Amino acid sequence: MRLRLPEERPTEPPTGYKIAHPVLSQDGTRAGFTGVSLGGALPYGVLADASCVYGLRHAAPHRRCDCGFHCVHDRATAEALLCTAEHRTAVLLDVLVLGRYLRFELGFRYARQRVRTATVGPCACGTVAAALADAGWGRPGWRGLEPSCAGCLRGRTAVSLAGFARLAGEGLRVVAGTGAASAPDLPEGLGVPELVAEAALLQARLDWFQSQLARLGKRGAGDGG
Repeated sequence: MRLRLPEERPTEPPTGYKIAHPVLSQDGTRAGFTGVSLGGALPYGVLADASCVYGLRHAAPHRRCDCGFHCVHDRATAEALLCTAEHRTAVLLDVLVLGRYLRFELGFRYARQRVRTATVGPCACGTVAAALADAGWGRPGWRGLEPSCAGCLRGRTAVSLAGFARLAGEGLRVVAGTGAASAPDLPEGLGVPELVAEAALLQARLDWFQSQLARLGKRGAGDGG
C-alpha cells in the first residue's frame, strides 16, 4: 500500500522568503539572481522555472531528488541565513510559489516562482546601499554583485537599485534595508529614493573618471620630460 500525501489547492499562490546573490549579465543588459546552495551555478530571472540541477530529465520538484526552487515560510528564518560569512552580501527575496510544490516543515520546494521584492542589505562599511557593485566573483557570462554605498564603489561596475529593478523586469521591487548610517553624499528630502541613488552612482563614476584623467595627465607630463 502506497501512502499518498494530501494535495493542496490554494486559491492564492503561497508566498515565502529566500536569499540569493544578485547578478548582472556581462553586457549589462540583464539582471537576475543565483542561489546560495545547490542552484548556485544556474542564474535565474524574476519569473523562472526550476530544472533539475543534476541534469536529470524529471520535472522539478521530484520527490526523490533535491531539485526545485526552495523557500521558507518565515521572513526571520531567511534573514538569519544572512548572518553567515558566505551569505553577508546576499539579498532577501520575497517570492510567490507557483506551479507544483512540496511542503515541508520550514517551507516549500517548488517548480516555478516570481520574485516580488528584493531587499538589499547595507554596504560593507555599514552605510545604506545605493547600488549593487561588482563583488569580484561570477558565473560564465554573469557578474556577482554586492551592496555598496556611493563612497565605496571605487570605479567598479555597478548598477543602482532602481536600475537593477528595470533590468530584471517583471515588476520587481528593489529596496534598501537599514544600515548603520545614511550615506553622507545622498541628499535627503527629495521624495524619490531611486533618483537619489542614481545621482550618487553617477557622481561616484565621475569622480573615478576624473582621477583616471589626472593620472594620465601626470604620466603624459612625465613622458614629455
